[in-house]
Amino acid sequence: MALFKNKYRIESTRLTSWDYNGEGMYFVTICTKNREHFFGECKDKKMKLSSIGALVQGFWYQIPKHFPHITLGEFIVMPNHIHGIIDIGTLREPKETAVNNVKKQTKYYQSISPKASGIPVVIRSFKSVCTKHINEVFPSLGFAWQERYWEHIIKGTDSFQKISNYIYSNPESWEDDKFFLP
Repeated sequence: MALFKNKYRIESTRLTSWDYNGEGMYFVTICTKNREHFFGECKDKKMKLSSIGALVQGFWYQIPKHFPHITLGEFIVMPNHIHGIIDIGTLREPKETAVNNVKKQTKYYQSISPKASGIPVVIRSFKSVCTKHINEVFPSLGFAWQERYWEHIIKGTDSFQKISNYIYSNPESWEDDKFFLP
């Protein structure tokens, strides 16, 4: 572990050679804190969403409304995590409004924060809106996400197809899943 200001910190798992603000396709997994089952249950190889799971699914599908340069691929809500594919600009060109919004950012903010088009901003925004709304509607549950998320850069059609199939069939293999906690 590296030290930052004399404190230990977890080093990034991100590829240093990859621009996470540029074009790319990503397979993303986000877990609930302590892998608690907030999103529903998987029975008979099918996912039955809870109210919270339905909220999470709804917010996921709204991502392109807030980030017009994003196209969503396969997606699934599981009892304690989600899997999804996010495409940043490889399937379509960014809309003019998105380009103009990025240009309006000041140089200061550009230098200290991720670009508005980057995967970290999309995931942070998604997790934030879910947490806010879930905790407003269900305050006693103490909903929270795991601090980090996992992403895999999808390189190639074969990889895209395998990942899409994995996401689609995830409920069928739930009891063998590494995120399964009875």
